[in-house]
Amino acid sequence: MMELSKQEMKEIIAKNIAVRLKNNSYVNLGVGLPTLVSKFVTDEQNINIHSENGMIGAIGDIGYDDPAYIPGVISSSGFPTKYKKGASFFDSSISFGIIRGGHLAATVLGTMEVDQYGNIANYTIPGKLVVGMGGAMDLCIGAKEVIIASYHTNNGRAKILKECKLPLTAQKAATMIVTEKAVFNVDNGKLLLTAYNPNFSVEEIISEVEADVVISDNLEEMIVD
Repeated sequence: MMELSKQEMKEIIAKNIAVRLKNNSYVNLGVGLPTLVSKFVTDEQNINIHSENGMIGAIGDIGYDDPAYIPGVISSSGFPTKYKKGASFFDSSISFGIIRGGHLAATVLGTMEVDQYGNIANYTIPGKLVVGMGGAMDLCIGAKEVIIASYHTNNGRAKILKECKLPLTAQKAATMIVTEKAVFNVDNGKLLLTAYNPNFSVEEIISEVEADVVISDNLEEMIVD
């Protein structure tokens, strides 16, 4: 079994989401791992990244010592970010008007659990202090596609389930799930495996998922380098 570092896992997930985004579209990237997707979006794709804290045109988080650092210009993850020519800045009401108005082609969100019906649980664990829902509930309803960026397992426990056990953020919202090992499309109450990390066997990948999985006739290899 191949061992991947956390950074390797994050980059595999982000790369494989970036290549699946529709060209010439507006895409929201959520807090944490999803923000990394902007690093792998190409100029040719002409994708405008929406950050729910009030920006369109983000092009990736940077360090505080970066020459492009401007105090107050941050991504939804709370880190300094660069922006491209023509970027727009606005208040929260306009940002959520964009979301609720159906203007986003996709949103990329992290999660604690996701299941084969597209149910998402990403905001709370009973009895534990978690930061809260943020804009996830609005994004799950307002975006045309909801892409889940998630590690395949959590300390050996499945994160992709038959049914979520934690309180739901949204029902039947997820359209795609991307992990460091697999890409699944949510398809009528089952998960369709469309791409896999060739460093792992398909059997191993499926064994770590509790959901019902169908293997696509056009199964592809993921980008892993």
